[in-house]
Amino acid sequence: MTDETLREYFGEAASWDADRAAQLRRSAQRAWQVAAAACLCALAMAACLALLLPLKRVEPFVVRVDSSTGIVDVVPVYNGSAGLEQTVTRYFLTHYVSVCERFNFATAESDYEECGAFHGAQRNQAWYALWNPTNPASPLNVHKDGSTVTVQIAAVSFFQRGSGVTDLAQVRYLKAERQGGDGAAARISHWIATIQYAYASPPRDPRVRRWNPLGFKVVELTTEPEVIAPAAADTTR
Repeated sequence: MTDETLREYFGEAASWDADRAAQLRRSAQRAWQVAAAACLCALAMAACLALLLPLKRVEPFVVRVDSSTGIVDVVPVYNGSAGLEQTVTRYFLTHYVSVCERFNFATAESDYEECGAFHGAQRNQAWYALWNPTNPASPLNVHKDGSTVTVQIAAVSFFQRGSGVTDLAQVRYLKAERQGGDGAAARISHWIATIQYAYASPPRDPRVRRWNPLGFKVVELTTEPEVIAPAAADTTR
């Protein structure tokens, strides 16, 4: 084999080796490009999911059905827009009216004591006078026929005085009175309670403190029937 032939052979071998190296470099470069594109797609999908997440959420709610009247309502949920103090006061007002305006002989004694936990000395005197058996208007006398009264709160509104003090609220509620021993439907009436309230030192008596741990006090209470306007007549017929 001549020198010229050897040079051509080695030249072709070197060219083939260079082609193989270039092909490997192109393959590696293509693999890195595909990997980079996959990463970009994954990041884009993650960003899209993050942007869409607030649009798809589950908001549970509780539907409450009164066992006596059959009235259905949705239990309001605290959405963080009201202050914590107002939220707590709203709870106490709702609880107070629900317990103190209802009547059932089975829970009358307990309800009487629990309502007293939210009264000052003066208010408790009026509360005692109302429930005194010698009072013809006492719930003990009014409902001695076995009738019961259940309460459902409709709304709670707060009012601010001209001085800037917020210690007044109105509670709108429904009373359902059912006669004992018969299957008649309950008699529904609408009421408004105007309440002046305050916060005092928590009671020291453990029994009272279990009902009213924050010292919420009802200073004045006025209840009156709510006048419901009759539905307008249908003039389209």
